[in-house]
Amino acid sequence: MLKTVSSAKCIGINAVPVNVEVNISSGIGIHLVGLADAAVKESLLRTITALQSMGFRIPGKKIVINLAPADMHKKGSGYDLPIALGIMAASGQAEMPEMDRYIIMGELGLDASVRDIPGALPIAELAGKENRGCILPAGSAMEAAESGGGEIFGVETLEDVIRILSGKEDCRELLAANRRKETEFTGRSTDNIMDFSEIFGQNGAKRGLEIAAAGGHNVLLIGPPGSGKSSLAHATAAILPPMTNEEAIETSKIYSVAGKGNLRRGLIRTRPFRAPHYSSSLNAIIGGGSENIMPGEISLAHNGILFIDEFCEAPKRIIEALRGPMEDRKVVISRLKNKVEYPASFMLVAATNPCPCGYFGDGDRCTCTPGKRIAYLSKLSGPVMDRIDIHLWLNPVDASRLVRGKKEESSSEVAARVLEARKIQEYRFRGETVHTNAGMTGRMMEKYCRTDRECSAFLEKLISDERLSARAYTRILKVSRTVADLDGAENIRLEHIAEATGYRLLDKKELMI
Repeated sequence: MLKTVSSAKCIGINAVPVNVEVNISSGIGIHLVGLADAAVKESLLRTITALQSMGFRIPGKKIVINLAPADMHKKGSGYDLPIALGIMAASGQAEMPEMDRYIIMGELGLDASVRDIPGALPIAELAGKENRGCILPAGSAMEAAESGGGEIFGVETLEDVIRILSGKEDCRELLAANRRKETEFTGRSTDNIMDFSEIFGQNGAKRGLEIAAAGGHNVLLIGPPGSGKSSLAHATAAILPPMTNEEAIETSKIYSVAGKGNLRRGLIRTRPFRAPHYSSSLNAIIGGGSENIMPGEISLAHNGILFIDEFCEAPKRIIEALRGPMEDRKVVISRLKNKVEYPASFMLVAATNPCPCGYFGDGDRCTCTPGKRIAYLSKLSGPVMDRIDIHLWLNPVDASRLVRGKKEESSSEVAARVLEARKIQEYRFRGETVHTNAGMTGRMMEKYCRTDRECSAFLEKLISDERLSARAYTRILKVSRTVADLDGAENIRLEHIAEATGYRLLDKKELMI
């Protein structure tokens, strides 16, 4: 007898259907086909032991299990549950008339318990598109509860699954929507987030970071050790607004596929803050793997901040690999037999010393020659610098400012202004695929970044005098649009462009001499 159980596989942040076909016929042996990896092949031992623990028998015949489509690699332990159900149904040991209504995934323990799996959110989304329900492990079901799909059941044992599929009992208590959600998962700890009020001085840098947060712009912080670069970068996380529901689903799907999801806590609502070490591997930053291509730090920072300290110390290939994702806001990872696309709309906050010794700009402490200083920051190529909208130079804080401890503006006050600017952008880009000014396309810029004659003449002279690239010009316009939003202005004015231009410090190499 042939039985088919519906399951799924994640490719990027989207799920595609996989049918687990089980056929029992005359012969001997259990055969698993369909390009399964080691974890799937090992499922046979787990499944057999789990079924026997519940009193089911394994037919002494030939059992063929096919994972269709057969030309697509299957990975992970999530196929345990559909394989077990297929064997039970094909051998006639359990009546499960409701089986066709659900996509089913879950890992089985040897005692027939059901364990959590990665990728629950995209799987539930697929079930909703196909007008089906979904049966997942309890924790995974809670993660997917806000996907907008159909009925999502959270089960803890194989017996729970049989109860649902038999259709003879009321199992509404197993619905994820009826389970109590635990404390909201933010994706990061809030205990160590700096507040702007704790950072003395650096008002110019704070203003630049406020603009960056309001428009989602990339920032480079340059200054000697102890000037507050890392503190300001961490404090920026506190002024970002909460994610919209659409952004929360996008980010949560990435974390779900990576196995870092918010089990039992719903969607991630706070923007992620990722701070990988500059010596991290290319695969860790960009994403990768052989057959199992996983998202990297740039995707885990989607709709949030990617902070890289000591940016000029990072390997050249890491810095240059950021160019594509910073421009396209996505990353496409190709392998010989596989290609996966992950979103990567992150706000880069990079920090670096101004020179090898670190003390240029701090009185006469610098021991580097002008050539060494220029060579140090020249590790950041022109294409990379073009993609960084705001360059902020931090000087050491005056001692009197530190000792006297003058009251500084708090993060909550700055966050309120950022939120108002984001609301303007949310209204502006309604119906579009972008959320912030930094993500505007050329078509959107023609519509939303129009300038009058005076502004156009200023920009033309600026581009000619500074020999700026077309990309640098568009970045200046985007930052100008954000400055205007913070100012509550409908149109971009000359003072907005002048302020945005002032943040292009490293376009002037003479500053390092």
